[in-house]
Order: sequence, then C-alpha cells, then structure tokens
Amino acid sequence: MTTSMFLLGGAIFVLLVLSAFFSGSETALTAASRPRMHALAKQGDRRAGIVLALRKRTERLIGAILLGNNLVNILASALATSMLLGVFGEAGVVYATVAMTFLILVFSEVLPKTWAMSHADRAALALAPGVRILVFVLAPVTHAIYLLARFTLKLFGVELGAELGRAQAEEELRGAIDLHEGLEPESRHERQMMRSILDLDDVEVGEIMTHRRHVVMIDAGEKPEAIVDLVLASQYTRMPLYRDDPDNVIGVIHAKELLRELRRHGGDVAQLNVATLAGAPWFIPDTTSLLDQLQEFRRRREHFAIVVDEYGALMGIVTLEDILEEIVGEIEDEHDHPVRGVRAHPEGGYVVDGTVTLRDLNREFDWNLPDEEASTIAGLVLHEARLIPERGQIFVFHGFRFEILRRVRNQITQIRIAPPPGTPRRRGQPRS
Repeated sequence: MTTSMFLLGGAIFVLLVLSAFFSGSETALTAASRPRMHALAKQGDRRAGIVLALRKRTERLIGAILLGNNLVNILASALATSMLLGVFGEAGVVYATVAMTFLILVFSEVLPKTWAMSHADRAALALAPGVRILVFVLAPVTHAIYLLARFTLKLFGVELGAELGRAQAEEELRGAIDLHEGLEPESRHERQMMRSILDLDDVEVGEIMTHRRHVVMIDAGEKPEAIVDLVLASQYTRMPLYRDDPDNVIGVIHAKELLRELRRHGGDVAQLNVATLAGAPWFIPDTTSLLDQLQEFRRRREHFAIVVDEYGALMGIVTLEDILEEIVGEIEDEHDHPVRGVRAHPEGGYVVDGTVTLRDLNREFDWNLPDEEASTIAGLVLHEARLIPERGQIFVFHGFRFEILRRVRNQITQIRIAPPPGTPRRRGQPRS
C-alpha cells in the first residue's frame, strides 16, 4: 500500500511538471516577439526557426498544447482521487478536488505562465524543440479536433478568420511602433521616422509640394543677364523655365549647367541660349503617392518633378529632398532659411501661420490633428468651421482650441492653437 501510494504520488508529480511545461509553452510561444524571432532565424538560430514554424500553424500548436495539458491534468486528478479515496474514503473526493485545484492552479498554471510571460523570447527558444515533437506526435488528433471545431462553429454561422491582411499587418506594425518606449528625443525621432515610412503610400505629393506661389521660376523671354543674376541670387540649383505663361513650363534650368555654359563662352553672358540648356521637364499628377514618387525618382535618377493638377495646370514642384524630409524631418543646409510659421505664445499654446502643414505640426509636437480633408492648419479650420471665420473667433476641434488672430481677405493667415490640457511639449521649443 505504501509503495503504491508512493508511485501514485510520483506519477502525479510528473504529470504536474508536464502540465507546467504545456502552460509555459503556450504562453511563451504566443507572447514571443515575432520580429525578434525572425531576426534570430536570419542569423542562423535553429530554435528561432522552429518558433516561427510553430507559430505559422497556430491552430496545430494550440491544439496540441491544450490536448496534452488537459490529458495530464485530468489524469493527475484521477490518480489523486484514487489515492485519497483509499486513505479517506468518500471524503477523499473532496480532498483530492481541493488539493489538485490548488496544485494545478499555482504550480501548473500561474507560476509557469508568469515566468514565461516575463521571459517570453528566452522561454520560447528553450521550449520550442520539445513542443515541435509534441505537435508532430499529436498532429492527427489535433487536426481531427480542429475540423470538428470548425464544423461546429460553421453550424452556428461562425467563419474562422483568415490570415492578417495587408491593412491589419500594417496596423499591427504601427502598434508596435507606438509601443517603442522612451521619451528621449532620439526615441521620439525613431518613432516618427518609422511612422512616416508607413505613411508614404497614403500621402500624395500635392500635400508636401512647394506651392507655385513659392517656386522661383525663370521666364525664357528675359535677357540672359537677368536670368544669370536670378540664378546666382537663388538658393536653389534647379528652377523651372517657362515661356510667356508660368503654366507653360518648357524646361528645368540647372545652375551648374548654366555656369558650365557661361565658362565655355568665356563669361560672355550675351552668347547664352538658356532654352537649349534646360532639361526636359518631368510632369507628375498631384495625386501621386510619395512611395510611388520615391521609386520613380530612384528609377529615373531624377531629383526634381513638376506637379500639375487634373487639368494640367501648374500646382508646384516636388523634390527628392521633400520626400526624404517626410521621413527624417527637416534637412537644412547652408543655403536654407529657417522654417518660419510656429512660435510659442507667452500665455500658452502656439501662434501658427495658416500655411503651416498639419503633417509638420503633428510631427513637431506628436499631435494627431487629422490631415485627410486638409493639408494646412488654415484648411483644417475652414473645413471644420464650415465658414470663413472672423478675427477673434474661437473654435474647439479635436480637443484643440483655435483662435483666429489674423485674416487677409478670405485667407486665414495666423492662428493661436492651444493643445488639450495635459499634452506634453514635444521635441523642445518649436521652430520660429
């Protein structure tokens, strides 16, 4: 009798250990970081490859673990009941129920799952080889159970979900980016760059282009001396060349080509024929996504494109630098002028020019102002207010307070913005 109870107690202990293995494996393999496992697998880690293979067939993995876990838990409870019945009689059922509930809950569920959750990646790598063997052995049974479960759900009109689509996978990636911890400027900048890369396919060149009002253009009808003076005075290396009407762009002048031609003629400006020096203009629609335009810039080895609307009218220009700045932030060189348009207000909030883009504000301060219907802050106020506001009017949209400070004719030129209470200041002092 004593030997029999000892053997039963040993068997129960082994079954509880197996139950802990199954519980910890389930938590570790589902909580492990998929990007980290992918990176380790590319570096040649065999166990990381096993983890990815197991997670690729999640239904088989979970089915095998649950099957094994339930088998050992039920068997351990049955053995404990049998052992305690022989000692305490009918009361042994109650004792066995209480004792096994406590042992399974603490030592086979909470303890291993807590450890596996805290060390998910390490636990997954350690447990994956054993779990793979279990999944292989129980594959026929788990597959049959899966088919039965699927058939039962179908009777109630429930269809099992398919793999994550592109949109869902992108949302998952955005969530992972948002969880990238750290309030330091470096961490915030990393998050902003990663978000901007994902946004490239959703943003059109019309939202980031330099508007035609701010484009330095050259009239082909001007005298060569005036054109050379204009090119030398400009901070830009490429400028559109038009004839008669600014919408009639006939080429793009590159300052370097102009200077080469000037040197070839010994500095005689009168001999320059600017129209023959201009490169062919590249027109693109304003609805082109930044991702497509970036790929086209790379394919054509171009840095400069002219943006037109659906009627062919000139809207502005976009450069490779404009797109790169959407990813990494403002790139300034010795010829750039400081970006103006945002400054802190002494009483709180910010004074913002109406032409400042929503994307710049969101990136600068980590705000979430919607930019689907408007590209500038003035455009957002007009869209939300549904009217042309007067100076001094105050609006509250999306938790932000907007006060109209200045209006020129029908154009909002300056707004004071107060973010929602408790919004932290991002990236230090705003640009002014």
